[in-house]
Amino acid sequence: MIRVGLYSQDSMLQPLLSSALGSEFQFFLVSDETGINRLLSTENCNVMILDLNSDHDSLQESIECARRMITTQVSCVIMADDRLRLTAAELVRQGAYGYCHRPPSIRDLRIMLRRAHENFSLKQQLDVIQPLRESASDCDRMIGASPQMQHIYRLVRSVANINASVLVTGESGTGKELVARAIHNLGARSNRPFVAVACGAIPETLIEAELFGHEKGAFTGTVGSREGYFEQAGDGTLFLDEIGDLSLYTQVKLLRVLQQREFSRLGSNRLIPLRARVIFATHKNLPEMVAQGTFRQDLYYRINVMGIEVPPLQEHSEDIPQIATHFLRHYSQMYQKPMEDIEPDALAMLQRHPWPGNVRELENVIQRAIILAHREMLQGEDLPLNIQDELIASIDDGLPIGSFERQLHDYKIRLVATAIRENNGNKTLAARSLCISRAYLHRLIRPEATPTLTLVANSESEESALVRGTFSA
Repeated sequence: MIRVGLYSQDSMLQPLLSSALGSEFQFFLVSDETGINRLLSTENCNVMILDLNSDHDSLQESIECARRMITTQVSCVIMADDRLRLTAAELVRQGAYGYCHRPPSIRDLRIMLRRAHENFSLKQQLDVIQPLRESASDCDRMIGASPQMQHIYRLVRSVANINASVLVTGESGTGKELVARAIHNLGARSNRPFVAVACGAIPETLIEAELFGHEKGAFTGTVGSREGYFEQAGDGTLFLDEIGDLSLYTQVKLLRVLQQREFSRLGSNRLIPLRARVIFATHKNLPEMVAQGTFRQDLYYRINVMGIEVPPLQEHSEDIPQIATHFLRHYSQMYQKPMEDIEPDALAMLQRHPWPGNVRELENVIQRAIILAHREMLQGEDLPLNIQDELIASIDDGLPIGSFERQLHDYKIRLVATAIRENNGNKTLAARSLCISRAYLHRLIRPEATPTLTLVANSESEESALVRGTFSA
């Protein structure tokens, strides 16, 4: 239920609106500024209707109340007749949510109040998210305001200035390297090198030379000496990704280096001190590998002084809109296709997808969608067909068979789903093939579009005429 505060000098307005708009809205009538303050503090109203009266004294008081309301978070809807249209328009320009004619069209007023309520809810969410985003902004390029990501940020800040080994775990594509870079950038080594090494990408025969370096003639084919990654990192940070891919032999060598804090190049006896901080990462289950004998237990305890587990994207799906918007702006700029936002139905599809490839998969999907998009806003039809089908299937399966209205709605959704598939995901062509508007097609496939049984007038015009007659009586 949406709680609406009504500021008006007309005591008959509240019962008329309550009767016309139904039980979705609860109205509270006040006639002065003191009443408004009491209403906002005790009744928790987040939408206000200010009825402008043409009487000069009441009008000035109403305008002043409106201006004070605009400075708060509450969404303000101005109701005025034609004589005060310019005054209402000026209040909207100053920050009121919207203006509706008096007497109003009930359909238009219902839509405006719903949207004003959504606007208030978004403001509240931004008030919560903004401090979280500011606190997370120092964590490099990591994005997300969910509790899971806030926990990651706290761990990152805790270990940033402590020279202890950190093991970052998580599924492939979750952003383990971003965590490592954030630790580096927040610490005292931020102005030193950050060297990232993908251990699984280096052949076993070369891994030792790549990590520790080699002298000229150390093995066949060497034509000169070379610094290894441990030397290249210097006083900075060495990030060893996919540490679970190292062989047992290399694990022994690495363990000794970490214990002694020194190493030597292949073909040399000169010991080089290890000055870099080392951060490790893997998508594998190291305790299970230890139990199987494929990963050394002593090395596991050596590298896992501080563990940070990055959650899969599916476990913090509330961050998907923020992450997707970040990728949208990045790649739209890269491909010189200006796009600023994602359509709500497309966001709904993205949030329902399980994302087995995590953030990396989401990045790929957004990048592909931008290449295919033909509008300035990313549409659902720009997404891969498998993601579109998941939303349609979830809607189709979620409607129980029952009343006539629900069965009819269910049949319409099946027709729309078939048309979208036959038109390769193009909703415009699907709507055209069904001889319906694209807006109506979107309302049918939207998750919240479930039918409700209500008594309505024969037409919207009849309903509006009935209400106008009531107001003018």
